[in-house]
Amino acid sequence: MPNIKSAIKRVKTSEKRRALNASQKSALRTAVKSADVAIAGTDAEAAKAALIVATKKLDKAVTKGLIHKNAAARKKSRLAKKLNALASQA
Repeated sequence: MPNIKSAIKRVKTSEKRRALNASQKSALRTAVKSADVAIAGTDAEAAKAALIVATKKLDKAVTKGLIHKNAAARKKSRLAKKLNALASQA
């Protein structure tokens, strides 16, 4: 444990940020996974709604610096591609 006051504060703030980042990243992964599951199902409307939620979470994660913008673009693109394939089948 650090002795210097500023270092103590740094440890506290970094721990708070780490916990917040972990929580947000977990919520992001959950949204992407639920969109993937919805797309794998048969209901196109539910899949579309899940894709919108996942897209919002991905965009928010980019603005907060949780993930790189190209990683978010790649994930959104892949989900949209799967949804379009589902729509073309029906």
